[in-house]
Amino acid sequence: MKIIHCDCDCFYAAVEMRDNPSLRGKPLAVGGRAEERGVIATCNYEARALGVRSAMSTARALRLCPQLILLPPDFRRYREASQQILAIYRDITERVEPLSLDEAYLDVSGLDYCQGSATLMAQEIRARIRAEVGITASAGIAPNKFLAKVASDWNKPDGQFVVRPQDVDAFVAALPVGKIFGVGKVTAARLQKQGVQTCGDLRAWALPRLVGEFGRFGATLYQLCRGIDERQVKPDRIRKSLSVETTYAHDLPNLAACHAELPALMEEFWRRFAKLPAARPVHNAVVKVKFANFEQTTAECVCTSPNETVWGRLLDEAYARQGKAVRLLGVGVRFAEAEANGGEGEGQADLFGNG
Repeated sequence: MKIIHCDCDCFYAAVEMRDNPSLRGKPLAVGGRAEERGVIATCNYEARALGVRSAMSTARALRLCPQLILLPPDFRRYREASQQILAIYRDITERVEPLSLDEAYLDVSGLDYCQGSATLMAQEIRARIRAEVGITASAGIAPNKFLAKVASDWNKPDGQFVVRPQDVDAFVAALPVGKIFGVGKVTAARLQKQGVQTCGDLRAWALPRLVGEFGRFGATLYQLCRGIDERQVKPDRIRKSLSVETTYAHDLPNLAACHAELPALMEEFWRRFAKLPAARPVHNAVVKVKFANFEQTTAECVCTSPNETVWGRLLDEAYARQGKAVRLLGVGVRFAEAEANGGEGEGQADLFGNG
C-alpha cells in the first residue's frame, strides 16, 4: 500500500492567523476562557515554544505565557476550511478517511497521478492547501496507516517525510514506544520501568507476555512495534463512540453533587444520539471523571440500553478511585461494531476526545 497521512499545522490557530495576519509571530491559542475552566484546543508554534500545549488548562497556559492571545473557537470557519481541504484530497483519490477537521488518511496505491509517486502527490496536496486555503499542512508517506501518521509529525510544520518499505524495520525499531498510538504517558512510563524505551526493545517481549500485561492491546503492540498495520483506509468511517462532557466553573465537592449533574449530561447525550444518521446498537456505557488535581479515570460496563441507573453506578465506581472534588464529568457509549472489530487504534480516542 501507499498511504499518505495529511495533518494541518496548528489548524484552528492557522485559520485565525490567515484571517488576521496581525496575529502572526505572536503567541496565539484557541480555547475556552480561564474563568470558565476552559482548556486550550490548539496553539501556534510561538505559544508552544513558551510551553503552551493542546488540552492544557487555559489558566495554566496564561501562567506560562501571560502575553498569550486567547481566541474563542469559530467552528463555522474551521469547517469551511476543512471542506476545502477535503475537496483537494478527493481530487487525488476517493479513498480518503477523515480523522478530524484537519487530518486524514489517503490511500494512493495504484494511482497513475504524478507518475504514481506518493511523494509528489503529497507535495501537490500541500502546495494546493497553502495556495487555496491559506494555511500549511504536513504529510507522512508510508506503506501503512501507523507509519504514515508517525511520519507526518516528523518534519512539522510545513514538511513531509517518507518511510520507504525497505526502511520500515530500522525506522520502527528506533521509535520511542510513546509514538505508538494508544500508548499514553502512563503506559509508556510502565514500559520504561521495565527497560523498554523503543519499539526495538519491545520486540523482545513475546506475544503471551504482552497480552498478559496489556490484554487485547498487547496483541496490537506486538504488531505495531514491528511496523505491521493491516488496517485499510476506510472512506466511510464508522463512528465508534459518542460522548458528552462538561468542565465545571467550580469543582463538584462530593459524589452527591456529581450525581446531581447526571440528568443534564444525559439530556445532552440523548440529544446528540438522536441526530446520528442511523440507529446504532450500543455495546458499552462509559463514565469519565476528572478530579480537581487533573487526574482522570473512566469506568465502563457492557450495556445495550444505558440509563441514569447504569451511568450512576459507573459514576460511583469511578469516583471511589479518589473520592476528591471533581472538575469534569462525562457520559458516553461505545457502539457494538467498534467492539466486534477490536476497538483499538486512534479511532477509539473519539470517546471523550477534545475536538
